[in-house]
Amino acid sequence: MSRITLLAATLLLLASAPAGAQSQPAQSGPGNNAVNSSDKNNSNAPVAGRNSFTEGQAKSRIEDAGYSNVSSLQKDDQGVWRGKADKGGTKTDVSVDFQGNVNSTK
Repeated sequence: MSRITLLAATLLLLASAPAGAQSQPAQSGPGNNAVNSSDKNNSNAPVAGRNSFTEGQAKSRIEDAGYSNVSSLQKDDQGVWRGKADKGGTKTDVSVDFQGNVNSTK
């Protein structure tokens, strides 16, 4: 085998190596603490965790989920914003967790 052929074969081998070593994108799931940016919750109950939302941001998330007259928002010791809001003519308890999930209890 000539040096040029050997060099070309080595370069092809090296060029293909990184493609097989690429990492997969992070998957959403119980171990992923990413903020929920869709309009659907990734949990049916508030998830405890360090919440970086301000009161105003929590209120906006609740309003964006279709609630109005948001009041009495307070962050509890689990990092969940809890308050009251109206939806469909009914006053309900609402919450926003650190992932941005909005949940209610009637």
